[in-house]
Amino acid sequence: MESYEGIGNYGGNWRRGFSGVSDRWGPTKLVDRNWAWFDKNLNLQPRLMESWQVSDDGREWTIKLREGTKWSDGSEFTTDDFAFWYDHELLNKKITPGLPTVWRSDAATPVEFSAVDKYTAKFTFTKPKPMLIYYNTRGGTGGPMTPSKYMMQFHEDTTTDKAAIDAEIKERGYDSWERYYVDYKSMWHLNPNKPVLGPWLGKGELSTELFVMERNPYFFAVDPEGKQLPYIDTVTHRLFESPEVLNLWLTNGEIDMQYRHLSLANLALYKSGEEKGDYTTKLSINAGHVAMQVNHSCKNPQLNELFNNLKVRQAMSAAINREEVNELVFNGMLKPRQYSPLPMSPQYYEKAEKSWIEYDPDLANQLMDEAGYTEKDAQGFRLFKDGSGPISFIIEGTDQTGTPTEDAVLLVSGYLKKIGINAAYKYSERALYTQHYEANEIEAAWWGGDRTVLPLVPEAIIFRGVGIDRPWCPGWGLFYTDPTNPAAIEPPAGHWIWDIWKIWDDEIVVEVDPDKQTAAFKKILDIWAEQLPMIGILGEQPTPTVVKNGFMGYPAGMPNDDTTGDEQFCQSETYYWDDPSKHTM
Repeated sequence: MESYEGIGNYGGNWRRGFSGVSDRWGPTKLVDRNWAWFDKNLNLQPRLMESWQVSDDGREWTIKLREGTKWSDGSEFTTDDFAFWYDHELLNKKITPGLPTVWRSDAATPVEFSAVDKYTAKFTFTKPKPMLIYYNTRGGTGGPMTPSKYMMQFHEDTTTDKAAIDAEIKERGYDSWERYYVDYKSMWHLNPNKPVLGPWLGKGELSTELFVMERNPYFFAVDPEGKQLPYIDTVTHRLFESPEVLNLWLTNGEIDMQYRHLSLANLALYKSGEEKGDYTTKLSINAGHVAMQVNHSCKNPQLNELFNNLKVRQAMSAAINREEVNELVFNGMLKPRQYSPLPMSPQYYEKAEKSWIEYDPDLANQLMDEAGYTEKDAQGFRLFKDGSGPISFIIEGTDQTGTPTEDAVLLVSGYLKKIGINAAYKYSERALYTQHYEANEIEAAWWGGDRTVLPLVPEAIIFRGVGIDRPWCPGWGLFYTDPTNPAAIEPPAGHWIWDIWKIWDDEIVVEVDPDKQTAAFKKILDIWAEQLPMIGILGEQPTPTVVKNGFMGYPAGMPNDDTTGDEQFCQSETYYWDDPSKHTM
């Protein structure tokens, strides 16, 4: 691997901030690049895998592992690890109650796995799976990448000490073996004893005030001169209690390189602190969108009827003055658009971007009348059709008081009031927010949407409604992935969500021609343009990344998306200090 800014130097510490256990993606994105990764032009390059071959019909993949690759405990990484994962995790109904789409031919048919030899694995599907390699660009801490010699000690089918497992399950308060195995033993950031393949490994649990990651002495990659990576010795994640605290650390020069939790609205603050903090603020284009999700699978019958009325969704979209939100909150630096692929994406589609983004409050009120919500109370709020009371719902999100995104949702709430809808914003800590959408106990959400640079790579999970943290239909999404989930709700017969799922399952994921894949995906985007599953507001946001002067390897202008690892796009193991001696712990 080669740094984007030349051969690096060994040593030093990289300081970052994080907001708690629920913010695990900050640390995990540093290390979860997997079988292959992207170059500057978004072309795939081999990474953990030495090579791969796919049959002409897209049904059979042959994966060649790099000989000599080791886990962080020194044990060799071989197809034995793949076999353990396949036999004891993927096919175990307790651990995997619903087969992930990446590892199945259909809902009831898992991929067939065979180990050709110690370093060669074969995956065979009954249907074409042409995008398998893309699905394995991230996630290098799970799936087939399972340290079998370690994990078999804690699996109920392979352990030699069941009593010790039962004792630890009780000690740690888990209600079942599978929760203990999946939520604790499999999570390196909570269980620092679990071996990893990434450039750094956790020391201690993520629940600590300072989470430390140290160099993996067995990391497989080297630079062009044959020097083992990573260059940087340690990464420290310091717990902050509010955005104001993180901003103080930034401007004081106590953060070395970070995009996560930074806001464009604070760009002037970041720029003003550059001299004092000895850093540079670099900009890239973010794949995220400012957006609101109304829950189509809402358990409340009045809200369910409201949110599933197309004219109501069109009215809410037309009621929002996107230009005003952009100017007042974001200094005009974003672009009014619906949630859709960015212009840099191969799947960009203008129709989806521009659907129902014109501000027209008169049309919005007309649409609400046409939707049948004509009666109003004394305050001017429209009444539910059954007369049970005024239309009112909670928009739940994790944006705290005083943040620009909270300012934006408060503006949106005001626009909706003007068409007779009382939508109030409520802040929730992320763990509570997660609990609510996982139980489908959420009315509407303010969580935006990303994964729009290469939307097919993360299986278009938001566009399909199965990425339930953007909860425009969490109950339906749970039904698609696991119909037995207590919170799962079957969509109504004939609903357009079935069309989205059918296009994905029967056309996109079985198509070996990328152009035909994109053409099929645009059928889904047609549905989005016509049905407005979520209410997109703004996007194409320039995103600030604070980079300490002397921190090398991350140039400006990189794509910034969850799919491409955010600020880890340039492969963080190749980042380095020009003078590591100045940046020790």
